Amino acid sequence: MARLVQGARGARVIDERGIQPVKKVEAIIKPFKLDEVKEALHEIGVSGITVTEAKGFGRQKGHTELYRGAEYVVDFLPKVKLEVVVEDSLAERVVEAIAAAAQTGRIGDGKIFVIPVESALRIRTGERDDAAI
Repeated sequence: MARLVQGARGARVIDERGIQPVKKVEAIIKPFKLDEVKEALHEIGVSGITVTEAKGFGRQKGHTELYRGAEYVVDFLPKVKLEVVVEDSLAERVVEAIAAAAQTGRIGDGKIFVIPVESALRIRTGERDDAAI
């Protein structure tokens, strides 16, 4: 059962193991929106993100292009995958910041997933869970 604890970083929820729950937010966005999303995350206090170049498609299902007179299908479109691990209490603000910064209003804007993180370990210091992020 979770409980609310007042600490140096303000009030936070602590689970039955005595640690603060952590979430991983994954977002697939259009590459040209990366700088805007990065800035939005910085403004709400996110200290680190992982960015991976990716290819994929959703409802837009790719498109056809013409190259040297030959038409070909581009099935997988360039995307960027962001991964952010934050304290549970910050996860919703992270989702809102990414959604606002990445939105163009056109098909292919992307998706955001929020996943509970069972455990985390900072390799250098051995810190675990919320202390590791």
